Amino acid sequence: MIKRMVDNTMQLLPNQRHLKTLKITVMLLPDNIHPANSLYYNGALVLQVLQQNGKLDMMELYQRVKVVKKMSFPVFVLCLDWLYLISVAELNEGRVELCS
Repeated sequence: MIKRMVDNTMQLLPNQRHLKTLKITVMLLPDNIHPANSLYYNGALVLQVLQQNGKLDMMELYQRVKVVKKMSFPVFVLCLDWLYLISVAELNEGRVELCS
């Protein structure tokens, strides 16, 4: 369904910037996996742990996230990348913290 929506939108949107945003959204919310495996869901879990604990070492944050949900380290890093890209979290001196 999402692929069909992207194809239809590609025909309607001449502006490449909007198309790029739509493609990124499809990457974050694919229609062929369970929603609990998406970066949005896993990123929200990482954010929740970070909000509860404040500034944490990256590995300590990963260990605390794994208590909430079994998550591979590559998925965890992708979640951190996503949280950084949307200006929610940043890495300072080896510690992950919320942006002010």
